[in-house]
Amino acid sequence: MSRKNAIIIGAAGRDFHNFNTFFRDNEDYNVLAFTAAQIPDIDDRKYPAELAGKLYPDGIPIYGEEDLTGLIRKLEVDFCVFSYSDVTYQKVMAVSALVNAAGANFVLLGGKATMIKSSKPVIAVGAVRTGCGKSQTSRRIIEILMGKGLKVVAVRHPMPYGDLVAQKVQRFATLNDLERHNCTIEEMEEYEPHVVRGNVIYAGADYEAILREAEKDPDGCDIILWDGGNNDFPFYKPDLMVTVTDPHRPGHELNYYPGEVTLRMADVAIINKIDSADADGIQAVRENIALVNPGAVVIDGASPIQVEDADVIRGKRVLVVEDGPTLTHGEMKIGAGVVAARKFGASELVDPRPFTVGRMAETFEIYPEIGTLLPAMGYGDEQLKDLEATINNTDCDAVIIGTPIDLNRIIQINKPSTRVFYDLQEIGNPNLDDVLEDFIEKHQLG
Repeated sequence: MSRKNAIIIGAAGRDFHNFNTFFRDNEDYNVLAFTAAQIPDIDDRKYPAELAGKLYPDGIPIYGEEDLTGLIRKLEVDFCVFSYSDVTYQKVMAVSALVNAAGANFVLLGGKATMIKSSKPVIAVGAVRTGCGKSQTSRRIIEILMGKGLKVVAVRHPMPYGDLVAQKVQRFATLNDLERHNCTIEEMEEYEPHVVRGNVIYAGADYEAILREAEKDPDGCDIILWDGGNNDFPFYKPDLMVTVTDPHRPGHELNYYPGEVTLRMADVAIINKIDSADADGIQAVRENIALVNPGAVVIDGASPIQVEDADVIRGKRVLVVEDGPTLTHGEMKIGAGVVAARKFGASELVDPRPFTVGRMAETFEIYPEIGTLLPAMGYGDEQLKDLEATINNTDCDAVIIGTPIDLNRIIQINKPSTRVFYDLQEIGNPNLDDVLEDFIEKHQLG
């Protein structure tokens, strides 16, 4: 029987994982191409032969998603597999309409085809949107488990923007490891908070190979923690699924793919940011959780902020720099930096748009709804240079750094700045201590 021709529609993450788990060495299919969206400068590459398996000795080309219709027709494609996350249902079905109109089938792969089973207990942390608070939730879970004497190894959702062969399996245990692996800002924002707290985190391109290395980590491993990206569902089969929701964006938990998948999968649903969200938003999220997953344990949470130096903010005209993907993919209008500006009495939020240069100007053209915030975009050296120039060009008194890493460590800022810190704080009961105590007992850990 002839192999079915396929294209994987992605953004350098779930697409590669779907290939590795479902298509690699699968003689029923012939993957002719990947298409790329969301992330700059990842098209015009190849998924390398070293990772693609015996059926693809020349690797697999990657094209821009704008070429999809022409590729379907030119390559006589039978199936297109949609494989990226944090998009509206409207966007998913618009791509489906494009694919069907060109004559191909439109496919979404689920957990049975793509989740890998671990020999260790797995706790997965996901969210219904980018920017809900997965990172501080992951840190809080690890903090509790480490406090009980357990060895936790985190595995982060992929961000493979560089040399995919070199990034097959990456282990981060020190800040030097971030430099050794040439991490982007987006990668450092996810890895650095784990490393400075004393736990190991893995990432890369081949998540079965990563899992097997993590299970036998030289520092020990009792539990694997899947630290999800965007609003994707886990690459590993979870024994406990924790999903974070955001009442600043009520209703998004039922309108974005695959965020609703993560909510329906959840054993525990956290309503985060209730310290800064309005009551109507909180109630709407609570009702939607009850609607689609009435059996989930619901934990109320806050993300209280602290700053290094409030005097840098008070009475000043400030530029707020926030986590890039939260503002772009996540469509957030308020982040930790804005909360800090309001809390500590900034006189004005300065609009950076008149001062942007290069790739930062392009970012605002693509995402005009960002408004008066500056996303910390740093997928490559050029973007990093343009971020630094934009910050230093901006006519402001001070800079609030709302990113999970200290930008002063990687760029030179020519005006006073202060960092914002935030952690998950559960409010009342039930809480994560209760949930994790049950998990430890069930899996006979410790």
